[in-house]
Amino acid sequence: MPSAVVATDTILVVDDEESVRKTFREWLTSADLGCQILVAADAEEALTQANKHSIDLAILDWNLGAGHDGLRLLEDLYLFNPDVVAILVTGYAHQATPLDAMRMGVRDYLDKNQDLHRDSFLAAVRRQLERIRPAKRERRLQRSLVAFREAVEKILPLVRSAAALHDPVPLPAAIRGLFQFLCRMTGAQGGVLLVRAYDAQRTPAEVCRAYDAQGQALDVPLVPFAHSVAGTAVSMQEPCILNDLDGASAGLEWQPFERDRQSLLAMPLAVAPGIHVVLELFDKQGSGRFTPEDARLVGSAAALGAEMLRQALAERHTHGLLFEAVAAALQASDSVSEALRGTAAERQEEPPPEPVLDRLRATLRTSTGQPHEADVTLRLAEAVRVLALRHGTPAVEHCISLVESLRRLLDTATGESGERAHAD
Repeated sequence: MPSAVVATDTILVVDDEESVRKTFREWLTSADLGCQILVAADAEEALTQANKHSIDLAILDWNLGAGHDGLRLLEDLYLFNPDVVAILVTGYAHQATPLDAMRMGVRDYLDKNQDLHRDSFLAAVRRQLERIRPAKRERRLQRSLVAFREAVEKILPLVRSAAALHDPVPLPAAIRGLFQFLCRMTGAQGGVLLVRAYDAQRTPAEVCRAYDAQGQALDVPLVPFAHSVAGTAVSMQEPCILNDLDGASAGLEWQPFERDRQSLLAMPLAVAPGIHVVLELFDKQGSGRFTPEDARLVGSAAALGAEMLRQALAERHTHGLLFEAVAAALQASDSVSEALRGTAAERQEEPPPEPVLDRLRATLRTSTGQPHEADVTLRLAEAVRVLALRHGTPAVEHCISLVESLRRLLDTATGESGERAHAD
């Protein structure tokens, strides 16, 4: 094999005839398949190789001598690699019973008594490699996804802890502290903080949130930001004082928390690009009217509070993006894992490939002389095989007992048993 080719798959040839082993190895090596080629003369040597290497494709002689056969060896190889597949080389195809072949996962036959030559041999090998390689990639990807998910699940609590430790002032606390100071200084009876984030690449592009004076999010329907008092304050980049909301411009739309208010002071805060923050104070005590002095006072305090809000919002945004990314990654890993093929045990329950079924049909038709009986026998054998895989030997024995009981019942009902006894 050229040094430029990286061996990603391993083929094991097992045959007790040295000339056959040598020929098969030469054919495989000259074909430049990108595989590691191993050979063994008997079952013991084959299992020694399997203990050192993960065998992907086993090319097995049916009759290995010393009482061993290829199917029994394949059963032992399965213990080392549950995903191993096999090509059976035999001059005794009639001895490969349906249950044996289907149970052990033989994927193709090569008959020594038929036209076995280099081209037919390599064609069979390439067919199996075309199935093996995508399945191996799927299994590697699935293992990577499982490892990724386990790593993320371990890291996620640490990320949450780090988020709490590195959040200097949680957003609710930042808002609550700012409103307490401003209400005390201006005499306002309450307030709301409006946050509007805009990103043209996102759907929806605009996201608005409102927080009360305690820093808790308000679950209320908001009017479009551009039509609101907050939108006007942002567009003007200066405080907006409304001491008579009933007589305010008809072009404004009131937010749910602004309705029935007597006076309002809206102050825009410069927090971050793409994020508009507006602080609104309501209903000044005493005179009931906000003044330019109140606006200057709120502006001075807001300049100091903006940095605190900037940090709180940035931390929350960063953590939110992180958690969203983790959630999306976990969801993607689940989706991909679900789309991948199942375990080796689940794949064993799949019907055998057509080359195996064709060989079995031909063998059964030769032995029974009835074409339709071959298909019936295969259906029965496949049902029994899956039953044995799922529920074990006792289930098969129970079904055999049921069939025998049914036979006796039908014989009794039809008088068949009595006629047989009379004939005897």
